[in-house]
Amino acid sequence: MKQLFDFFPIVIFFLIYKFYGDLPPQWIELANRLPLVELTPGEPKHAILMATLGIIIATLLQNLVHYLIYRKLERMHLISLVLLLAFGSLTLAFRDGNFIIWKVTVINWLFAAVFLGSEFVGERKPLVERMMSKALQVPAPIWFKVNHLWVGFFIVLGILNLIVAYGFSEETWVNFKLFGVLGLTFVFIIAQALYLQRHALNTAEDK
Repeated sequence: MKQLFDFFPIVIFFLIYKFYGDLPPQWIELANRLPLVELTPGEPKHAILMATLGIIIATLLQNLVHYLIYRKLERMHLISLVLLLAFGSLTLAFRDGNFIIWKVTVINWLFAAVFLGSEFVGERKPLVERMMSKALQVPAPIWFKVNHLWVGFFIVLGILNLIVAYGFSEETWVNFKLFGVLGLTFVFIIAQALYLQRHALNTAEDK
């Protein structure tokens, strides 16, 4: 459920982009009252601009709801919000979708750096171990392997984002941003869970 909540802003981005031409003119007029926003109802080229505004608002709401439920803000959500505000503002100011495209790659590469850097700071434990060790016990080398797999996954995802964005149509990229990223992430999470579970069971048997 939490993973689905993490993808809430991306779903909003996708829906606004797909149905921009059907949005009530009043919504466009309301959006045009905001700084940097200047949209024309029904203009296909403005769909990505409205979708960018939508994902910014959705991410702000995501952080607010998370805080109201858990009384704390999640670091990954905050990092995503900061980058989104930066690249989203540039997208709206210059009316150029390339900025929001690059945001996806930059945040994935930043996450790769965070996962890798976690092995060299503080307790010098992989970020994966810090996040999951209370629920699962596996040998230390396994945590490092899984952490490195996450690093590789984020790097590849960032590269794939650029390949799709600049090798295919804008609509194809929007589809990839939701279905491609979501599908690849779920497959990777399942594969990681099976890998960790296999080693957790082996550890228990050794005892």
